[in-house]
Amino acid sequence: MESTKAMSRSSSRPRTIVELARLAGVSPGTVSRALAGKSVVSAETMARIRALAAEHDFRLNQMASRLRTRRTGVIGVVVPLGHDRSQHLSDPFFMTMIGHLADALTENGYDLMLSRVIPDADDWLERIVDSGMLDGVLLLGQSNQVAAIERVAARYRPLVAWGGYARGQIHCSVGTDNFEGGMLAGEHLLLAGASRLAFLGSLQAPELRARYDGFCAAAASIGAPPPLLLETHLATDLMGAEIAAHLGRHGSAIDGIFAGSDVIAMTTLRALADRGMAVPGAVKLIGYDDLPIAVQTVPRLSTIHQDFAQGARAMVDRLFAALEGKQSQSLQLPPRLVARDSTGG
Repeated sequence: MESTKAMSRSSSRPRTIVELARLAGVSPGTVSRALAGKSVVSAETMARIRALAAEHDFRLNQMASRLRTRRTGVIGVVVPLGHDRSQHLSDPFFMTMIGHLADALTENGYDLMLSRVIPDADDWLERIVDSGMLDGVLLLGQSNQVAAIERVAARYRPLVAWGGYARGQIHCSVGTDNFEGGMLAGEHLLLAGASRLAFLGSLQAPELRARYDGFCAAAASIGAPPPLLLETHLATDLMGAEIAAHLGRHGSAIDGIFAGSDVIAMTTLRALADRGMAVPGAVKLIGYDDLPIAVQTVPRLSTIHQDFAQGARAMVDRLFAALEGKQSQSLQLPPRLVARDSTGG
């Protein structure tokens, strides 16, 4: 008997908007708008339709809905690695930013499609935005691909990049003022008593290049010698050996190090410890990013803070504004010095 009742309920269950509309005594359009939460439907009618939908376990056909609205409900988060093909998505910087972006997107009802791209062809970004799979694109870094980004942004508006800003730039970007951040790092090391400075990082990455330029400017402002440039990959499986080799050749000539990222700084801490060089006694060290793990090192890492949560939210807000046909200005967030134990506090 119970099985017969269950079969009867299943057979009478509305499977389309038309059937649910007939049951509710309203038009299919009203049902569609009520389930989508549109304010043109009265609160009473919306509540009644949603209660009926819940009672009959009715769900919208998402594919059909997306075909009608010409929206996929998916935002692409793309990591272009033209500057360092060996860098991994497991890098704590990427994971931190992806987490914040995912939170902001899902809170707005969107799914995320993640892609790590090696730009082997000039039209790599065109292929992404023209795929028909995405409603918009968030670029997690500009890499050395600014020309490609500018070309696509001239015709494709829902695109926002994390990175720097240049006067006259077409594409919308959100990031930290990296030059100012490099200045802050240099000034802090000099005030902490360091005079023989070095920079660890890759100048192929435009953000790190700006940090290095700011670092050099800080040294020049007081007449100090230019910092020693020690090129270092951003890939975690390569940087350890490179940093050890740099310290083997130049360690005795350095008493202050600015690492272009917290990951480089933490790897440098390990390399300095292996050589018996005390931090901050023999060498003062500062990183960049202020990742959550920066407070877990021994000694705790001085660094330049980037507000990833605010930056991710600003990227998503600007992307959704573009989807609505609005224009948004690029945003440069101010960096902030966080002095901890690795520079003497």
